[in-house]
Amino acid sequence: MHSLFSQFPDLHMWVTFGIIFGAIVLFANDRIPIELSSTGVVAVLLLFFHLFPVTDALGKNMLGVTELLMGFANPVVFAIMALLVIGQGLYNTGALEGPANVIAKLGRVGPWFAFAVAYLIAGTVSAFMNNTPVVVIFIPIISAVAANMGMSASRTLMPLSFICILGGMTTLIGSSANLIAATIAEQNDVGKIGFFDFTIPGLFLASIGAIYVIFILPLLMGKKEENQDDALETKGGKQFIAQIPLTAQHPWIGYSSAAGFFPDLKNITVRMIRRGRKELMLPFDDVTLAEGDVVVLAATRKILSDALQLSAAPITPTSKMDRDVLSAEVAVEKKAPKRTTLSVAEAVVAPASRLIGAHVDPEIIHAETGMDFVGIQRRSRMGRGAIGDIRLESGDVILLLGERAEIKKLRSNRNLLLLDWLTQELPRTHHALHALVIFAVTIWLAATSMLPIAIAALGGAVAMIATGCLNVRQASRAIDGRVFLLVGTAFALAAPLQITGGAQYVAEAVVNTFSAAGPAVLLSAFFLLTAILTNFLSNAATAALMAPIVVSAAREIGADPLPFVYGLIFALNCSFATPIAYQTNLIVMGPGNYSFMDFVKGGLPLIFLIWVAYSLFAPFYFNL
Repeated sequence: MHSLFSQFPDLHMWVTFGIIFGAIVLFANDRIPIELSSTGVVAVLLLFFHLFPVTDALGKNMLGVTELLMGFANPVVFAIMALLVIGQGLYNTGALEGPANVIAKLGRVGPWFAFAVAYLIAGTVSAFMNNTPVVVIFIPIISAVAANMGMSASRTLMPLSFICILGGMTTLIGSSANLIAATIAEQNDVGKIGFFDFTIPGLFLASIGAIYVIFILPLLMGKKEENQDDALETKGGKQFIAQIPLTAQHPWIGYSSAAGFFPDLKNITVRMIRRGRKELMLPFDDVTLAEGDVVVLAATRKILSDALQLSAAPITPTSKMDRDVLSAEVAVEKKAPKRTTLSVAEAVVAPASRLIGAHVDPEIIHAETGMDFVGIQRRSRMGRGAIGDIRLESGDVILLLGERAEIKKLRSNRNLLLLDWLTQELPRTHHALHALVIFAVTIWLAATSMLPIAIAALGGAVAMIATGCLNVRQASRAIDGRVFLLVGTAFALAAPLQITGGAQYVAEAVVNTFSAAGPAVLLSAFFLLTAILTNFLSNAATAALMAPIVVSAAREIGADPLPFVYGLIFALNCSFATPIAYQTNLIVMGPGNYSFMDFVKGGLPLIFLIWVAYSLFAPFYFNL
């Protein structure tokens, strides 16, 4: 086999391309956990280049274990993790909720003015911190203002996500992809990229994008019913997964299946019936519902609310023994104290919530909220098994049943974000000022280059814990292991792409196709290619893939690589056309009741607009 590589020296490069293609497929498949995809790709890289090394003149393997895993120890990885901790500190202390509270009050005076102020603040803050907590903080504000205007939240929450993404393209730390692209470019001898080096073109593109997002995007989302519950009753309404035990005298007892379904349960899809130790799956053949059955179903919030009125025990808590040892047993009904004036509320699992990874256990959720679990609606695919087998993820929407007082308490919960929030003041804590000072000092140290970003961010993260803005457990939850693995894998992919000559090969191919038209056209082509990739891969993986390629392409035609690197950074932030392109899109998908095609319809024009804008602006600004 070694002789084969010596006969075909480009074979390492083509195998690298194959591994990258496999990584693209894995990363784009949301049914495969990103942790498994990332570690699998790294394992393949390590094994392949160990068995078939790429050696230098002295016979040393240039892609050994140390070289491939070096990215996991790259300072940019620690900077990103530390910035996540700082952002969580701001969110946890309510440091940004003072301005948010002012915006909520502005909604009573002038709703459209409140929208403009909210988007401006959210976009500005997103330039200096992770976008996710910003979106989480502003979702209830935007929803409340929209409710006061009689508007559906679906016309306002996608613009919030897009505004935060646009704000992230204006500074070096606005997005983790910005840091990765700049770091790889620096490793390729482009030079150090400063904190505000691309802010002017970034602001130009963000301003154009903001005009589209504020004035055009809401129109593309269409007019919807004013009443959210009514909207959820439509055929395209949000479906929640719930389970209802059929206790004695339940009116569903005796309902029979026909053609695989239950025609008596209108607007309800029965996904599974648990009968003793048996699990009956679709299609149901001659099944009659009986006492003791547990029905796992899918329905809208309104339909579930009506169904709950028929059942004395809407959701059956499952004890730890039942869940761990006898998962197939029918759960034992537990009587809850009687309550009056019950209401149904929706809450989304917040980023870094301590509930992430936990099984959907009504007892755990009741302990956290004081309310009864009703159902769950999630952004990713769910199987047809029991609800107790589902593990909670960030962005999942939970349907809860409780009194208004219990719902009011939920507004101060940092693990679950209440969606039907009104206009009352948001909670603030005595650590908010500490968090704001730490955040400001961190940004100042990084922006003035008094300290490298990694050192400033790590110092800020330590200060957040030391001052009590976060405890160690909260900080550890903020460090997203998926992000760590993905960024490290991105660097692991970039190394063989560069060393095997893959980046040079792709650059030469693109240059040969577009070089005759000049550097401006070549830059435009790379921008569009990157913008397409970033909507299917993570922007971190796309950054590692494209950064060495664009640098090589610019040098191939004798052009300055910096405009190409800046264009790459802007294109990496064009994560608008799919919900999987960026985490904030996934977060607003549930509350906004968006479909995959809503993002395609709203995001593609924005990508095209920014692509054209930069293609026209760059030749003038950079004198290409």
